[in-house]
Amino acid sequence: MSDKNKLEVVDQREVTFYGDELIAVKAADGDVYVGISQMCNALGLNQRSQRRRIQNHEVLAEGYTRGDISTPPSPDGRGGGVQQAGLLRVDLVPLWLAGIESGKALAEVQPKLKRYQVEAAKVLWDAFKEGRLTADPERQISFEELLKSDTPAVRAYQMAQAIVELARHQVIMEAEIVDHGRRLEAIEAQLWDPGRHVTPDQASRISQAVKAVAIVYGKKTKKNEFGAVYGELYRRFGVTDYKSLPAAKFQVAVDWLTEWYQNLTDDEVPF
Repeated sequence: MSDKNKLEVVDQREVTFYGDELIAVKAADGDVYVGISQMCNALGLNQRSQRRRIQNHEVLAEGYTRGDISTPPSPDGRGGGVQQAGLLRVDLVPLWLAGIESGKALAEVQPKLKRYQVEAAKVLWDAFKEGRLTADPERQISFEELLKSDTPAVRAYQMAQAIVELARHQVIMEAEIVDHGRRLEAIEAQLWDPGRHVTPDQASRISQAVKAVAIVYGKKTKKNEFGAVYGELYRRFGVTDYKSLPAAKFQVAVDWLTEWYQNLTDDEVPF
């Protein structure tokens, strides 16, 4: 394979899968690939025959490529460093492994092969998607644990979360203010509900009627009778303010004041 067709690797992760160390890389186009050599070693498979089987398969061959990966040195200190390796796109891993008959694999790796067939592709992809770097329940690295490290990315994430939380509280507070305003409007509407009390125009007519009665009444008693007429109105209708007169009693109050006015003078009723 020429350098022109070689995969451009932008990120590499070492993934622990039930005790096996696998290498997954992310390409520039966003796809994730797994190193064939590490998977073959973990399953006791012949690397050369498996690469040949992949390259001869119509579908698998489309997701097989080569690219540079970083490998650790051997236990005796030899090798390691950047080297070109065979890579298979992770979504094709189940298809590749499904072609390996578990009955033909070594007895000690048959349970592992089944786990690889079912879980490996997802775990390898999740290494880049969620930051989970192991499938071993006892060794899983949770996202919360990753956030304990002090890195620029973690600090940026925490700052973003703080901004989101602040915005959340702001949204709730604004909603509460709007709700409070609506409740005040409802209370005001209830206090000034025409169905409960006289309207401003009706209250003005009551006031004019009281003044008319007080004037003619005062001419007879030679006193200021405004307080006396208002007091009688409040006592008769059980209110402390003519504006609080129940709307249902408006006409009754007008008729009562009209009758009082007519009993005091023969003049035409002015209200």
